[in-house]
Order: sequence, then C-alpha cells, then structure tokens
Amino acid sequence: MADDTTASVIPLHQVPPKKRAKGSAERAKAYRQRKKSQPATNAAPLQQLESEAPPPTVALQAISPVTAERRLVAPVLLQIAALTLAVVGITMNGWFGRSLGSTDAAGWLFLAIGVAADLVALVMPSCAASLWQARRRATSLAGWVVWVMTFIFAVTAGIGFASLNIADVTASRASRVTPTVATAQAALLDAMAARDRECKGGVGKFCREREAAVNERRQALDVAMHQVEQIADPQKDAAIRIIAWISRGTLRPTQDDFAMLRLILIALLPQVGGILLMVGRLPSSRKPTYVPLGA
Repeated sequence: MADDTTASVIPLHQVPPKKRAKGSAERAKAYRQRKKSQPATNAAPLQQLESEAPPPTVALQAISPVTAERRLVAPVLLQIAALTLAVVGITMNGWFGRSLGSTDAAGWLFLAIGVAADLVALVMPSCAASLWQARRRATSLAGWVVWVMTFIFAVTAGIGFASLNIADVTASRASRVTPTVATAQAALLDAMAARDRECKGGVGKFCREREAAVNERRQALDVAMHQVEQIADPQKDAAIRIIAWISRGTLRPTQDDFAMLRLILIALLPQVGGILLMVGRLPSSRKPTYVPLGA
C-alpha cells in the first residue's frame, strides 16, 4: 500500500528561485557592457552586407534640344535669304536716294538715309522680339514703331527704283526699229513726198488722194510701233493670259493691274529681310541634362 502510493506521486513543477533585483549601479554597468559589445558584434555583418549588395543603379534619361542637322537647315537658309534681300534692298534704296540729289552732296546724304533706314528695318524686328521676351514691353513697342516708319520709307524708295528702271527699259524696248517699223516708215516717207509733189500746184483730186495715202501709211506705222510696244514687256501679256486660262475667263486683269502688282512685289520683297531674320533665328545650344526615369 505504501509502495502504490509512492509510485503514483506525480512530481510537481519546480518554480525557479527569483532573481535578486539588480541595483542601479549594476544596471548601468550592464548597459555599458552591452553598448561596448554591440559595435563589435554588428560591424562585421554590416560590412559583409554592404560588400555583397550590388551598387544602386539609376536609369537615366537624356533630355536635350533637337540637334539634328536637318532641323537646322531651314533657319540657316532663312538667314541667308534675309541677308541677300537686305543687301538688294540697301543697294536699291541707296541708288535711288543718290539719284534724287540735285547736287553731289545732297545725293550722298540721300544715299546715307536710304542705307540707314534699310539697316534699321533689317535688325529692328529681332531686337524688338528679344526685348518683348525680356518683358521690356514699352521699349519693344517703341522699336516696332520705328520699324514701321523705316519700312514704309524703304518700300517707297523701292517703288521709285522699280518704276524708274522698268519705265526706262520698256521705253527703250518700245523704241526699237524692227523690220516692220522700218518698212512702214519708208512707205510713209514715200507717201509724204508724193503728196508734196502733187499738192505743190494746189489742192485737187490727186492731192486729196495722196493725202489719204499718207494717213493710211501713218496708221500702218502706228500699228507697227504698237506691236513693238506690246512685245517690249511680254511678262504682262503672258501673266494676263495665264490668269484668264486658269480662271476660265472669269478673271481678266488689265496690263495696268499686273504692272501695279509687279511693282508692289518688287518694292516689298527686299524689305522683308528683317522679318525673315527674326523668324530664322537659330535655337540656343544647351548641354543635355539627365534626369532619373519616373522622376
């Protein structure tokens, strides 16, 4: 009985003895020891992780202005055209201004005015546009006002140059003696000589016939000279026929209409160099910048 009771006894869990509470001095000492041992224990794993980790890679995207040569061809061509028109306009207005002077000194003064006005009309649009971008609006507007004045002056000088030269060339061509004109002139001279001989003794039937022959020969000479005048400026007739053909007869401009259009274009085109120079300014070259993708 005693043995069975002893055998059925279940051992109870033994509670560990409570640790003695540390004092403040012992806790401070333990904290200092943990701090001293922490760098030594953690330094090696951190260095190993840093050496094994791959370097960070950042995808970069280049952001740069368009530098393709084909994109720069148009501004360069515009600048060349602007300078060419400027040289033509300066030459035209200088020549015409020089021709207006009654004396040599006055002619040189008119030439200087024409050249200076053309130079201002050339460079003022670019300067005024730059001032406008710099928010100097009042100065920019003043520049545009000056440009309008010089532009009108240059256009009027160009009209004078073009009209004078076209008129001289047309008159010179119209005064040419073609074989038809020479024949008509010889026939008129013969008719006049015959009239003078017949009418010397008085006005009669044969004198009146010779007078009528002279009138006919004079009309034939006028027709021949008019034909020469028409072919003296063939551009007018060709342009009128082309316009009438394109419009199927709806538009039929006269020779004076085409002459005015041509005169305006010849005087106006050399003065648009400043506008072309402003439009054809090359973009400023900048170094390419890089930013992270997704930034």
